[in-house]
Amino acid sequence: MTSSTDSLPQTRHIATAIPGPASAALHCKREAHVTSGFGVAMPVFINRASGGILEDVDGNRIIDFASGIAVTSVGAVNARVQAQVAAQMARFTHTCFMVTEYDSFTQVAAWLNAHIPGDFEKRTALFSTGAEAVENAVKIARAATGRKRVLVFDDAYHGRSLLTMAMTAKVNPYKKNFGPFPDEVFRAPTATRLWARAGEEATAATALAEVEALLKANDPETFAAMVIEPIQGEGGFLVPAPGFLGGLRELATKYGIVLVMDEIQTGMGRTGKLFASEHEGVAGDLTLTAKALAGGLPLSAVTGRAELMNAPHAGGLGGTYAGNPVACAAAMGVFETFEDGTLLKNALAIEATAREVLQPLVHSTAIIAEFRGRGAMLAVEFADKTTLEPRADLAAQVAASCHRQGVLVLVCGTYGNVIRLLPPLVIGPELLRDGLDVLREAILAANEGQSDTASASALAVV
Repeated sequence: MTSSTDSLPQTRHIATAIPGPASAALHCKREAHVTSGFGVAMPVFINRASGGILEDVDGNRIIDFASGIAVTSVGAVNARVQAQVAAQMARFTHTCFMVTEYDSFTQVAAWLNAHIPGDFEKRTALFSTGAEAVENAVKIARAATGRKRVLVFDDAYHGRSLLTMAMTAKVNPYKKNFGPFPDEVFRAPTATRLWARAGEEATAATALAEVEALLKANDPETFAAMVIEPIQGEGGFLVPAPGFLGGLRELATKYGIVLVMDEIQTGMGRTGKLFASEHEGVAGDLTLTAKALAGGLPLSAVTGRAELMNAPHAGGLGGTYAGNPVACAAAMGVFETFEDGTLLKNALAIEATAREVLQPLVHSTAIIAEFRGRGAMLAVEFADKTTLEPRADLAAQVAASCHRQGVLVLVCGTYGNVIRLLPPLVIGPELLRDGLDVLREAILAANEGQSDTASASALAVV
């Protein structure tokens, strides 16, 4: 799956303890100069990256199952992205599209208009970050409907700005100590296994009935938008029950609410289709993209129905760096990389291999509640099998074990008990399997540790 021109060996290599001495020294420097408000999943400093490998300053080659949180899907080094960016850098780096125009902004918008789900005329606005895209989608929906309220969902993540924190469900670390937040945000249930923790089946019909009841209790004609991730990311890679997204589409149409699909993490091929909402055959009135859109450069977009997108007054949308020309050039390189369909096939191949290695652990261990996801967006949830009580301690333990062995995985989930897998879509099959084997062995060791603890407790009672 990797390019033949990769100069970085696509093999895991442990040269020092992780983190090594050079990373440790740089981390000390960081602590002296960078706010402690920034966390870090794995305290190593990267020197080079390519394919599915991150090489740190100590010479360790680490398997990348994070992709910069689903950003470097086409690889941290991509020839097409590099060529487009280099050519743009030679021309100019910035003018501000609201001051003087450049065609790459329009080209990115045209590609998104053509590829975003929805058989209707579209327009696109470009911004810099995912949170900006979410906030501007709310602005557009309010301008178009004359309404104020926003409906979001349990286990949602939409960003770190004040409005998007109000829309995000998880308190720690995202919302803790940062309130008060904007009002007019309401939260409804989603049809996922996590929502059905008490034991009831997570059916679309049951959840949709609760969504409609919430709307009716608060006057559905006061809601401008309902915003949902087609697979909830930070919430734990939660895949909705079949029919749930379609039911939301019907409710949105029934009550004149703008349906916003937040494809910031799920989009750009991550799930085996260009956009995750395609799996459900559902189109949002507005669709949000970011993260992998520009292969590592900051770019986001709101794409949707022309009449909605044109509702704000001239000058009402924008931003100094919105649709920066270098980021737009990078996006054009990303689009070129997707043209032959190989990356979408790779995403499905990644899923097949991961299911082969990890799915059996759901039944053979006592610590995994579910293995789930689509394409190269997969997750392992750690919980007590009987009570479904979340086990964040086990997720942290397994992640730490993987990190020590040179495999970068990320922890997520509303309860911090999920390990998510986001390998770049260009990762090679042998490297992928090596990383999965490390994760598998870490899970088995954690499971064995639980068995030993249980046995010791039983002996103590005797």
